Amino acid sequence: MVDVQKQLAAVTRSVALQDRDGEPSHVQTLEQTYPAGLEDVWEAVTTAERIVHWFLPISGDLRLGGRYQFEGNAGGTVLECTPPADGTAGYRVTWEFGGGVTWVTIRLTAEGEDTRFSLEHVAPAAAVPAEMWDTFGPGATGVGWDGGLLGLGLHLGATEGSLSPGEAEAWAVTEEGKAFYRGAADGWAAAQVSAGTDPETAARKADATFGFYTGAGQ
Repeated sequence: MVDVQKQLAAVTRSVALQDRDGEPSHVQTLEQTYPAGLEDVWEAVTTAERIVHWFLPISGDLRLGGRYQFEGNAGGTVLECTPPADGTAGYRVTWEFGGGVTWVTIRLTAEGEDTRFSLEHVAPAAAVPAEMWDTFGPGATGVGWDGGLLGLGLHLGATEGSLSPGEAEAWAVTEEGKAFYRGAADGWAAAQVSAGTDPETAARKADATFGFYTGAGQ
């Protein structure tokens, strides 16, 4: 059993269209505070031995300038890497998948005995197929990131329950899994509305995203 509602409520989501390096870009952010120290969270998100337990198997060189590859998913280059110092840490990587290149930045901030985790995903608008954005909106990738934060939350003890990455696909079609993906899709709809999208359009995209991740309605 996974405490789905607690996990969904623990994540702050936002979406915006911003100019990045002269290009209009979709910018998605997710934040969650984990009950673990900065050094522990840093190790969990930067070492292959820990990452496999909450996300996916990863290979390659995880140092600055190195290339990495997630099994069956994205790969890329480590562009920035700042180990823990003065209460902060972080890294930035290219996120290369399906022939496209986007960018992911992770920032960690110590908050007493806890650590605030922030993920920013930047995708040039020109690189996102118009039909994909029109159908799914930010939920297409955002819900996937929600799954990553869930895995990290389970790994670090922020969320009660147990779910290995290898079980995620089967879990998605259980009642518990559907509740998670429904809530995550609706969370991204709320983020869209806050960014100026009309509620009806945001709800339509959330329904399409939920169907994509769970097969509902297919």
